[in-house]
Amino acid sequence: MRILIVEDEKEILNFLKVSLEAECFVVDMAEDGEGGSYLARTNDYDLIILDNMLPKKSGREICEEIRKDGKNVPILMLSVKSETTTKIDLLNAGADDYLTKPFSFEELLARARALLRRPKQIESETIRVKDLSLDTKKHLAKKGDREIYLTRKEFILLEYLMRNPGLVLSRGMIMEHVWDMHADPFSNTVESHILNIRKKIDSKSKIKLIHTVPGRGYKFGT
Repeated sequence: MRILIVEDEKEILNFLKVSLEAECFVVDMAEDGEGGSYLARTNDYDLIILDNMLPKKSGREICEEIRKDGKNVPILMLSVKSETTTKIDLLNAGADDYLTKPFSFEELLARARALLRRPKQIESETIRVKDLSLDTKKHLAKKGDREIYLTRKEFILLEYLMRNPGLVLSRGMIMEHVWDMHADPFSNTVESHILNIRKKIDSKSKIKLIHTVPGRGYKFGT
């Protein structure tokens, strides 16, 4: 899952980036409203965490621009203002949830996960396909009763594949959701990670779960 954080307080921004990456999210960052609006409207994010009081452009303005572009990405708004009128205004502008500063990371994480479940109601914290299961909260992968060790990036990639069974996912789509904006699009990182995951989940199985679709990308399923 790929998240954009738009926050001008560097201490909060860096704390959220490190903490969310530890929870196996891919994180992009912007420190002002103009940069945040541009990234939000030109990239495909699973969630946007957006501060309301920003230089150059407010969080409210960014919300409106995102919705005018037709993007339905969940938006979690952060603000030091706790007044009901402020919350109503931001929710009406397009935000999906509101969290008052200061906040605990545990509450932010819980709200983020709730928003990520919202677009597809079938999504849950544990994904199962045949004898392969992925617990996205505990960061645990199992094939039958056998626990599989995955690196953080392998886990994120496998989650993306498993949440989109039967769909052909192009290399560009995978880069968009699993790697941040600093990734080299011309490297073979997608191919090498797919190869590593296949070795771990498919090498000893008669039923292969990750399939290459020549010239188009990859498909997950039986």
